[in-house]
Amino acid sequence: MASTGKGAGRRVLIVVENLPVPFDRRVWAEATTLAAAGYTVSVISPTGKGFEAEYEFLDGVHVYRHKLPPEGNSAVGYLREYGSALWNELRLALKVKRERGVDILHGCNPPDLIFLVAWVMRLFGVRYLFDHHDICPELYEVKFGKRGILWRAMVFFEWLTFKTALVSIATNESYAEIARRRGGMAAEDVFVVRSGPKIEKLEVRPPKAELKKGARFLIGYVGVIGQQEGLDLLVETAQHLTGPMGRTDVHFGIVGGGPALDEVQADVRAKGLESYFTFTGRAPDDLLLDMLNTADICVNPDRVTPMNDLSTMNKIMEYMTLGKPIVQFELKEGRASAAEASLYAKPNDPKDFAEKITQLMDDPEARDRMGRIGRERIEANLSWAHSVPHLLAAYDRAFAKMGR
Repeated sequence: MASTGKGAGRRVLIVVENLPVPFDRRVWAEATTLAAAGYTVSVISPTGKGFEAEYEFLDGVHVYRHKLPPEGNSAVGYLREYGSALWNELRLALKVKRERGVDILHGCNPPDLIFLVAWVMRLFGVRYLFDHHDICPELYEVKFGKRGILWRAMVFFEWLTFKTALVSIATNESYAEIARRRGGMAAEDVFVVRSGPKIEKLEVRPPKAELKKGARFLIGYVGVIGQQEGLDLLVETAQHLTGPMGRTDVHFGIVGGGPALDEVQADVRAKGLESYFTFTGRAPDDLLLDMLNTADICVNPDRVTPMNDLSTMNKIMEYMTLGKPIVQFELKEGRASAAEASLYAKPNDPKDFAEKITQLMDDPEARDRMGRIGRERIEANLSWAHSVPHLLAAYDRAFAKMGR
């Protein structure tokens, strides 16, 4: 049946490198939103656990996947990873072009290299829309603790990305400012499309007492476990809580996987904290929802860095949707998202983080109040439904600039 939506006749290819689809919730929300608006939508992503099929047609979206080598941690490793990704992205982009056509290639960073695929596709009349998920120069500086020639290359690639794009979409106002200031984009070509949750996908459920492992309080975490996510600081927080502060009535439920998972688990064992932690690894949605619904307090231990300060964390939105009080470090965009739904610890200070958790454990009224505030903020302004008009407006702007 021919589509009759506003996007009818418009063909989009979304390319994402760092997470499989539909596991990447933001990309999947964008893809299904465009498909519902009548666009013909294809997505290229890497494979991942539970997402191994090379091709699937899901919820009106054509999903193509490719394998990647292990994540790089050196110049040679990154060259191998990114080189493989770019080759597979180009190979599959040409396949999509042959099979159903492409008008706009929608590139999601990191890394800021997908513009290279867009340059080749431009030979076939395809134009580029940039979806700014992470600020890569700041990410490099966080991971390696320095700048140098590779950092300067990151700045150059970011600039080329913005110069290639007809339109860019940003996850928050801080990123939009970077697009205008560092990327030189005109204000009318920059759209803020926040990574708001789909409320209907985050079901409020009764708690499951067994997830507390006999403790009075469950502290919940969901997200990637990498260097910049600060799980090492959360382990130090647990050490303060269960040691000097004497709070042995607590358990930590950690949902998610990532390159630092083994290291964090080893740190927990070295500190003798195994009985206070459950690590699920990358988990199905049912387990994630059960853990967060059972949690009394949810945490975001992302360390304060130039990148994290300006980035919106999806986990914060998910906690708020489920009506959970939050503890996090003092981050600009963290506060912009959560406002009074969170307490804010001193930057990268596990002891103060532990004190904030204790403050909430001892104040059930504050927990209830903060949970209500978070849920109300999501419903009023921050859910995905509020982002949909901005995404569609960005596409209307891109097609208008193409004369279509």
